[in-house]
Amino acid sequence: PLNLAPTASTTAALALGDALALVMLDLKGFGPEDFARSHPGGSLGRRLLIRVEDVMRSGEQMPVVKTGTTVPEAFKTISAKRMGMTAVVESDMKVAGIFTDGDLRRILSAGTDPRQLLIDSVMSRTPRTIGPQRLASEAVLMMDTARINHLLVVNDQGTLLGAVGIHDLLESKVV
Repeated sequence: PLNLAPTASTTAALALGDALALVMLDLKGFGPEDFARSHPGGSLGRRLLIRVEDVMRSGEQMPVVKTGTTVPEAFKTISAKRMGMTAVVESDMKVAGIFTDGDLRRILSAGTDPRQLLIDSVMSRTPRTIGPQRLASEAVLMMDTARINHLLVVNDQGTLLGAVGIHDLLESKVV
């Protein structure tokens, strides 16, 4: 009415263009993975392309102690690696458990003196684990569902490869 750009016709053209684009995507079999490859920097691309092995901590960055370690030694490892937990492994790097700063808080709140305790007596023996090839977005979902902040990364034989924390996932912008 004011000799301005039409409103209803441009909106209808946009809707028709979107509908045609979606039909073509379906006919061509263009899925989320194709979109992610075309736009790897976007949030969908990161969720569909970044794997746990891309964001996990390994080697010198990974907090890990052997069974038989004392709680104070384990806590030194937790503090040094700044992850809020340490993996507990057998001599062959098979996962035996996990010990978190939350576990230490529970020990202290129970009035137990942790200085003489071995990690084996206070660790969680059934830690949540994930494979290195799984999507990092799956790790986020696992952590959210279980209400935990860390996952141990293991191979098919249960050998520790690394660890991933919620902060690692936030930093990689998967979340």
